[in-house]
Amino acid sequence: MPQQPPASFNAIANARLPRWLLASDWPVQGSAPALARIALADGRVARVSPMSALSDAAGTTWDVQGAPVLPGLVDAHTHLDKAFILPRMGAVKPGLLGAIEASIADRANWTREDLRQRAERGLRQAWEAGTTHLRTHVDWWDPHTVPLAWEVINELACEWRGRIRLEQVAMIRLALFQKTDDARALAQCVAVTGAHAVLGGLVHSSNWDPGALRELVLAPQRTDLDLDLHVDEELNADAQGLALVAELLREVGFAGRVVCGHNCALAAMPETRALATLDAVARAPITLVSLPITNLLLQDATTGRTPRLRGLTLVKEARERGIPLLFASDNVQDPFCRAGSLDPLEAMQTAALVGQLDTPFDTWSDALCRGDWLQRQPLERPTLDGARADLVVFTASGAHAWPSRTMPRVVLRDGRPLTP
Repeated sequence: MPQQPPASFNAIANARLPRWLLASDWPVQGSAPALARIALADGRVARVSPMSALSDAAGTTWDVQGAPVLPGLVDAHTHLDKAFILPRMGAVKPGLLGAIEASIADRANWTREDLRQRAERGLRQAWEAGTTHLRTHVDWWDPHTVPLAWEVINELACEWRGRIRLEQVAMIRLALFQKTDDARALAQCVAVTGAHAVLGGLVHSSNWDPGALRELVLAPQRTDLDLDLHVDEELNADAQGLALVAELLREVGFAGRVVCGHNCALAAMPETRALATLDAVARAPITLVSLPITNLLLQDATTGRTPRLRGLTLVKEARERGIPLLFASDNVQDPFCRAGSLDPLEAMQTAALVGQLDTPFDTWSDALCRGDWLQRQPLERPTLDGARADLVVFTASGAHAWPSRTMPRVVLRDGRPLTP
């Protein structure tokens, strides 16, 4: 196990980086990539090179002895407005709709002080975990009133700038997009918040409205917004949300990036239909986000009955088609999810187990790090060279043992260890 980092250092030696972060000609030792030397300068990564290559070894080096190292983590789908309200909940009906009902009832407690205290608690957890990019959905129920939570999250996005990139998604009821003028007005209200604001909505068989969904897709196209949707968070084999979203995006030539979270219904569909839907998604500007912890708790939920069906979407089949895919925390200690924290490694660990993911560090850790998959023009190949030296060093793990949230890690910000 590597020692704690020295007081100051300008390089990390013997770092185990994942294959997706290395150049295609990176040398291999045995069956694994050669360990790396990460040179640091002025808070950034100056150069990444194989340990076997000749390099300038001047200065102080932290030898991490093969510990896995990742860039700063991305938590692509959270709900800071609801986080940590579980202690004041009474009985909650099982399933998604019961959780929605309970969270609506709790909104009477959502003062500015309450929202700020809970959201900041979540941001501190994310910061300490090594997260550098976090996206939160914010409930937006009244078409004529900007939610207090929206204002609070906007304030926090400004206050946390330079530490965590905080993006906010207006999670608006689909019914509010039935009329073109209303849809345009909502999109414009979101757009004036700034570049960190995204339009969103809930697409579910309980509120299914193809016309409103079409207006929801057109609204950000007119206002130069991106779109982030809760889609088919159910085990209804007849759910049509994801398929219609993909079809509409191609029809209108959508210019932005669309993120579709959950997509649980794919796992309940006949195989041919599910795969055809993914084929359509692969042709559209869509990133999928899987939320394994919450969906394991919400799907096929009946009081007193062990669940038979699980809520993980078809992550392997999506990857086979080159669809950008991220895992994220989703709800934390609220009616939707009684467990969890704002540490995305917890979602990754759950996904690796329930999804039976082989070689998670080399093959799947990008699903915690690729913030560019939330942007309009994803990178062809990510690299550490020249990037800000925000790194996570899993000092008590190894590539085969990763991920384990219980194993210690050292979080670097601008190349310096984060102190509690």
